[in-house]
Amino acid sequence: MDSNSGLNDEEPTSWEDLYSINLVPSELFVKFRKEIEGFRLGLNLEFYNAPHNDFQTKLVLKPLAPERKWKFIYEPIHQDVRLLSKKIPVTRFLSLQVGIGHNFQLQATGWKWKLTTCLGGDGVSRIRNKTSLGLCPGMDFRFGWRADYVLPEITGAVGTGEPLFNMNSGSLKASLDRIEAVFTHRGSKHCSMRINTVEVFILCYWMC
Repeated sequence: MDSNSGLNDEEPTSWEDLYSINLVPSELFVKFRKEIEGFRLGLNLEFYNAPHNDFQTKLVLKPLAPERKWKFIYEPIHQDVRLLSKKIPVTRFLSLQVGIGHNFQLQATGWKWKLTTCLGGDGVSRIRNKTSLGLCPGMDFRFGWRADYVLPEITGAVGTGEPLFNMNSGSLKASLDRIEAVFTHRGSKHCSMRINTVEVFILCYWMC
């Protein structure tokens, strides 16, 4: 019995190589949210350790209405301003997002667009998803994870010169890519985690 069809002369691949799960996230986000008069003002602190260590801050403003069509993003470190549309569904698993931005360092303005899907990969199937966990009102954790997989396959033949029984073991590469801690101030009295608007602006001023 071979672990991969068509590779009868090669040594079988180990299960550790075929199936692996990485629980060390490459991104850690801390997000502070303040809801004001139908809008949400946010401060994002973003830490990256892959492919290299990096740190970014973002100010985000967007409407709270379900039919919202835009969001405003300002990155003080890179002096970059962007106005993005909401993700527009093209198909069930495909969405389109467009936006316009200006960089004050480069004195450049341009358009961008992004076509994304939660499925698909280079020769394999992929699932990307985000799972939320609410600890109390105003405090949530989000986990962004990804799974690349190839389903097992069993084949066989009689009288053709091919093996009577052959199995491709498939593969699974799963990883926890991002952890987000989200603190939202809605004026709730049930959670001690409060975000003051003045503190947010002082922190943003310090970051700049």
